[in-house]
Amino acid sequence: MNESKLTILVLYYSRHGATHKMAEHIALGVESVAGCDARLRTVPAISTVTEAVEADIPQEGPPYVELRDLAECAGLALGSPTRFGNMASAMKYFWDGTSAEWLSGALAGKAACVFTSTGSLHGGQESTLLSMMLPLLHHGMILLGLPYTEAALMTTASGGTPYGASHWAGVDGRRPITDDSRNLAQALGRRLAHTALRLRGQHGN
Repeated sequence: MNESKLTILVLYYSRHGATHKMAEHIALGVESVAGCDARLRTVPAISTVTEAVEADIPQEGPPYVELRDLAECAGLALGSPTRFGNMASAMKYFWDGTSAEWLSGALAGKAACVFTSTGSLHGGQESTLLSMMLPLLHHGMILLGLPYTEAALMTTASGGTPYGASHWAGVDGRRPITDDSRNLAQALGRRLAHTALRLRGQHGN
């Protein structure tokens, strides 16, 4: 990674892989903007069985997020599958442990966006996106959505909202990402990167 570039954290949880694919498209959008690098990170699953543990390093995919990733990023894209119209418990658990970063203002003034995938077309995409915004607002982040200048928002039948990028993954999580959903995810990544660059320029560092 080029240290002179801004780091955009793409943080997500994915159970069956659909949200992971969305994260990759967000990252492609970020990295299409000169001066920005995407840092993909995930969170471990949690369990009601207290003896269940996850390895320190995932068996596949990107590493688990560390709290220093929040301090080091210039912007954040947050993604989770829908769980009854809300973010997954694994992602909520991570944010519940960020009180020190909230107190220090580690994320205050940084740009952020959200993305999701659902098993059914009307399975809570928009409410999940809105629920993910709440901890980011408490952290003082500047939230971005998708403007209707993105033409696919008017034609998509597979996902994509003004609140953030989304994907209808199907009950088994295997529905392919459509052109509209892919284009909107990448557009959101680009918008996040451009905004992070503008904010960094205004702060002069």
